[in-house]
Amino acid sequence: QVQLVESGGGLVQAGGSLRLSCAASGRTFSSYVMGWFRQAPGKEHEFVSVISTSYGDTYYAESVKGRFTISRDNAKNTVDLQMNSLKPEDTAVYYCAAARGLTVQSMRVRQSYNYWGPGTQVTVSS
Repeated sequence: QVQLVESGGGLVQAGGSLRLSCAASGRTFSSYVMGWFRQAPGKEHEFVSVISTSYGDTYYAESVKGRFTISRDNAKNTVDLQMNSLKPEDTAVYYCAAARGLTVQSMRVRQSYNYWGPGTQVTVSS
């Protein structure tokens, strides 16, 4: 069982930066693939980024590539999402998610994840 809690959301102007953090409970954090998804009003959940377990391979949605950076600290049971050059279209609730045993193909799929945080709101003003 893993419990996840996101933090770091807020209101920022376009071009600004935010750093989201996800804190996880449990002693097996390092064995979980950790992903970030987001949901804008009236839209479906959208994959943002994911980091694997062993080698920390990272993957990004095309819409955030080059602007967002995902990282994890297995000693602290945290995964962060550094978001730079934010745009109004990045406005959404951002969710942290965890799962084990995912293939590269399934890491981008929301239904692959067993555990979710409650989400944190990110609002980017123009």
